[in-house]
Amino acid sequence: MYLKRLELHGFKTFADRTELEFTPGITAVVGPNGSGKSNVFDAIRWALGETSFRSLRSGRMDDIIFGGSELRRAMGQAEVSLTINTIPASCRSTTPR
Repeated sequence: MYLKRLELHGFKTFADRTELEFTPGITAVVGPNGSGKSNVFDAIRWALGETSFRSLRSGRMDDIIFGGSELRRAMGQAEVSLTINTIPASCRSTTPR
């Protein structure tokens, strides 16, 4: 199995609907400091059922919802959607387990 797509809307710093496509072979998310790399990981953990706000690097559970900025008002909810896919047969190892 592999993570095929991650969709975020209103989660932490992702106020706009954001879609990340992961193709087989991608192993890292990179970017400058403050670009949201850790928030991507937190979103995956939250979508998989993490409920500890401390594990999600937040002071309170409502901190995971976009809190607003000078130019944008706060959001009332957060949405994270994962698409998990099986590895295509052409990519599977032929070595017996």
